[in-house]
Amino acid sequence: MIEYFARNRVAANLLMASVCVLGLVSAFNRLTLEVFPSVEADVVNVRVFYPGSTPTESEEAIGIRIEEAIQDLEGIDRLYTNATEGLVTVTAEVIRGYDPRELLDDIKNRVDSISTFPEDAERPVIEQPAISERVLNIVLSGPLTETDLKKLGERIREEITNLPGVTQVGLRGARPYEIAIEVSEKTLQAYNLTFADVATAIRRSSVDLSAGRIRTAGGDILLRTDAQAYVQEEFEEIVVRTDPNGTRITLADISEVRDGFDENVMYSEFNGNRAVMVDVFRVGDQDVIEIARTVKDYLERSQSTLPEGVSLNIWNDWSETIRDRLDTLSGSLLWGGLLVFLILAMFLRFSVAIFVAIGVPVSFLGGLALMPLFDITLNLLSMFAFIMVLGIVVDDAIVTGENIFNHLRRRKGSATDAAIAGTKEVSVPVTFGVITTMIAFVPLMLLPGRRGEFFSVIAVIVIIVLAFSLVQSKLVLPAHMSYLVNIGKRDEKLNFLQRFQRIFSDGLEWFIRNIYRKLLHVAIKHRYSTAAFFIVIFMIMIAMLSTGRLKFFFFPRVENDWVTVRLEMPIGTPVEVTERYVMAIADGAQKVKDDFNSQYGDGTVRNMLMTVGGQPFGSRRSGGASGQSHLGEMILELAPGEIRNPAVSAFTVSQAWRKNVGVVPGGEVSYIFSRASGGAPIDVQLSGPDFEQLDLLAADIKEQLTTYPGVVDIVDSFESGKDEIKLKLKPAATNLGLTSQDLARQVRQAFFGLEAQRIQRGRDDVRVMVRYPQDERRSLENLENMRIRTPDGYEVPFSEVAIAEMGKSLPSIRRVDRNRTLNITADIEEGKGDVEAVKADLVQGFLPALLASHPEVSFSLEGEAREQRESFESLRYGILLVLFGIYMMLAIVFRSYLQPFIVMLIIPFSIVGAIAFHLVRGDTLSIMSILGILALIGVVVNDSLVLVDYVNRHRKQGFSLLRAVSYAGIARFRPILLTSLTTIGGLTPLLLEKSRQAQWLIPMAVSLAGGIAFATFITLFLVPIVYLIFEDIAKGARRAWNWWRG
Repeated sequence: MIEYFARNRVAANLLMASVCVLGLVSAFNRLTLEVFPSVEADVVNVRVFYPGSTPTESEEAIGIRIEEAIQDLEGIDRLYTNATEGLVTVTAEVIRGYDPRELLDDIKNRVDSISTFPEDAERPVIEQPAISERVLNIVLSGPLTETDLKKLGERIREEITNLPGVTQVGLRGARPYEIAIEVSEKTLQAYNLTFADVATAIRRSSVDLSAGRIRTAGGDILLRTDAQAYVQEEFEEIVVRTDPNGTRITLADISEVRDGFDENVMYSEFNGNRAVMVDVFRVGDQDVIEIARTVKDYLERSQSTLPEGVSLNIWNDWSETIRDRLDTLSGSLLWGGLLVFLILAMFLRFSVAIFVAIGVPVSFLGGLALMPLFDITLNLLSMFAFIMVLGIVVDDAIVTGENIFNHLRRRKGSATDAAIAGTKEVSVPVTFGVITTMIAFVPLMLLPGRRGEFFSVIAVIVIIVLAFSLVQSKLVLPAHMSYLVNIGKRDEKLNFLQRFQRIFSDGLEWFIRNIYRKLLHVAIKHRYSTAAFFIVIFMIMIAMLSTGRLKFFFFPRVENDWVTVRLEMPIGTPVEVTERYVMAIADGAQKVKDDFNSQYGDGTVRNMLMTVGGQPFGSRRSGGASGQSHLGEMILELAPGEIRNPAVSAFTVSQAWRKNVGVVPGGEVSYIFSRASGGAPIDVQLSGPDFEQLDLLAADIKEQLTTYPGVVDIVDSFESGKDEIKLKLKPAATNLGLTSQDLARQVRQAFFGLEAQRIQRGRDDVRVMVRYPQDERRSLENLENMRIRTPDGYEVPFSEVAIAEMGKSLPSIRRVDRNRTLNITADIEEGKGDVEAVKADLVQGFLPALLASHPEVSFSLEGEAREQRESFESLRYGILLVLFGIYMMLAIVFRSYLQPFIVMLIIPFSIVGAIAFHLVRGDTLSIMSILGILALIGVVVNDSLVLVDYVNRHRKQGFSLLRAVSYAGIARFRPILLTSLTTIGGLTPLLLEKSRQAQWLIPMAVSLAGGIAFATFITLFLVPIVYLIFEDIAKGARRAWNWWRG
């Protein structure tokens, strides 16, 4: 096939053109643009609302029953249960490789079969969470009432939804609507009514029902009642009772109807004005940038139609983030490609460099053509994959092209014959070299969880591009090289550029003949001393790396352009108290803003977003916790990192803010200034039956964490108990026919409320609740004065039939795999703390000693540590797979069981070089560094493979061992150098990149560049020496064997 395409240039060019056309069509018509790859959620959630229930009640009556029903289902990896007031959420984590939809159906069948849920519990909601990608966060703010602001927000939401190309828009930071019908105890007594009577009257009167149809000669006419109430005035007109004398008693007569919001207070302010947030999402194949452009045009048009003082501000623009990241990576790709071409042009003939470099766009377009077949989009990771493979993709073309070039210079036949001979000569080692590189990327597909799905994108693209590069170098490059008929002719005329280029290429050849050859001969002559020298260098570098100067973070931290402060007070804290402390945090934020803007220029700190009663905005996840009186949140928006003063980082802002705020009595305050993935760096999970015992142990662990340098934001998931009144019937109550169920139901109706009905008002599901007025639900005295209705219709004081005992209730209960758990989490200041040292001390010393006297309590490291544990376990098998796969490929090429070890000896040296380059740059090792080292293993063996194969071929041609080794080193010096320089050159722009978008990708590039640079030097000297040493050992073994045999 090589010969066919070399002699049929039309076929070769059409093959190349076909790949290019398919790639361009895919790039412009079939590829979706997004930030990260879209992956399916690997969990199934079961949510059950049980209004008015305590966490303990929710756990026992709902959570445990769901756990027991589904715990033995195939496909469940772990079960998580969270029981709070009025809600239970059970999350089943799906085993990798199992179909989440199949598990969802199995869970639904099991949960639907449970018949013992409490009567007041709502129908379970079973779902696989949909992952939506945000495009824009828009803050609507102004001097409006809560009602007017939400209505305006809803109007804007609807208008944006109706824009072309926009399908999903949400509204955050606004309380849900609620219609409250408040009836006092005196009124109930005066009219001899119960809450159930009022609710029944509402259900019977406020209803739309079909009444059939009338079949007339002209057609059917539908019949229905039209009495559904939707607003306050309509509810007030509902008749509760009609007396015999014709008197009608309406809701307006006996109650106060409030058409307002849920009672749980929550509000947000943007730069001092009340605010809500409109979220615009991308779904399916929608284009992020196109959606953002459409919405921004709408915002510009609608600004003039808003009430005075009201504004729409873009809080977060993910389309800009995508554009910035793609610009960063595209720039790195462009400059990297230019560097690769310049390197080729300097040390090869200009025409050869062009033909070799053509392989880059062709291979890339081939990758783009196949991306849709693998459901891969154009995103941050896929772009990085192209940058990573940029320098690697020309390796096979360099070796092939350089070998063809050598044949052209000394050819005896035609240029086509020289191209065919040069390609065939290196086809086997080059092909197997590409395969070893492909094998090295396979472990990226084996990582567990969503991160594995992310990084598999890199592996798939690299493998596809390398496959196309192999086709290009074997079928297209020889045809192109056969055009170079003038190479090797003595009368070849040179222009200025060619003469300039010869300075470098001839200079390299002079260096090879006069410097490298002599050094190689000395090294060969003293090969054992030289090998010892390399081993000493290796040991010195290992010793330097073991000093502890190089820290490890599982996932690199990238600073945000926001600083978020989250406040959590004890559950049950009045919203007024939380508000006071949030305002103190806001005052500290205002001081930070003023100080930094005055010192570093206006706009350094741009906007402030505050929330009391929730934490809806500090997470990319939709919603967040809201309507909870003990929570608060404050966010400072900074100027983008690319344009603000380098002295201003999110960390320095957070430190200044922390200093201004100080300690919040009774509250936990956390400062978030960087993005990480996988959870908290330190997350100790305790499991045991007794929460009080877990709380005491957590206090000891938190105290221990304070002793480690750099450990900050230490919190635990246990929240102090909330006051609880436990109701018990007196013995006399049973004589009146009362039961505990009667008592609980009536007290619940009075204080929590009785849901009369739900109505759909636009997009909103509005509850209609019947209960006491707020001023009758504020004290124990209100409970004591309540009247309890007996089955016979009599009313008796609460105090005569029941006892109210004060106690404590757990505010929330977390369970993992059917055990109660408590988590202690902490963050690490990068550069100040060593997270691995902290975890090692906890696991090996402190925690076992602490729990020695508590055998019923167990611990585990969760969060980032768990993901690290699972990832490293997967990588351990991945590395073994890579090494075995590479060994097999080398053994096939060399037809030897021992020679592969000559080539693979380069691997540990390259790994040391990669780690040392981190140390030189002052970078932190991370999982990205490890993945880069994995890729490095497949790349560095290629040069050694070609070198050893060259030695073997020349020995078969009759060359002596020393001459074959020496000649191979000299002949392969240029391709080895060029393959290394092009790989490093392709990565150099990314290594020099300062933008925030590129920072978490750089460690992978550092591993590749550092390892290849060190391995190049090793390959040129150590591999020839080791080859000879192996031959010495083999010769000595044969002599010993012959002597033994006599």
